[in-house]
Amino acid sequence: MTRANVRDCIIDNENNRIIFLVDSKDMGVAIGKSGINVKKLKKIIGKDIELVAYSDNLEELVKNLMSPARVRSVKVVNTSSKKSVYINIDPQDKGLAIGKNGRNVARAKLILKRYMDIDNVVIV
Repeated sequence: MTRANVRDCIIDNENNRIIFLVDSKDMGVAIGKSGINVKKLKKIIGKDIELVAYSDNLEELVKNLMSPARVRSVKVVNTSSKKSVYINIDPQDKGLAIGKNGRNVARAKLILKRYMDIDNVVIV
């Protein structure tokens, strides 16, 4: 529909949304002028539409997932059975990073588990 290169589509029924992972170079095309493409998709599908710029680099992907919150650092901690990522966020942006009812953290968990085998996401 937008001619953007979409890597993945994740349906999150719990939060009534569809998350599209888009190649970072195609984000502008995917969004459209004044968000027109996102608005069209939302109207057609009837669910919230979220776009995330994909990156193979963990730190870049985390920054894209937390945007517009400012990420200070990303640290991966391996325990015997789980892999966790600790995301240090600028204190002013903590609420923005977590999102309403933890929606943004839930989105980050879904995507990081799927692509980077991360079991837990912690905002610091």
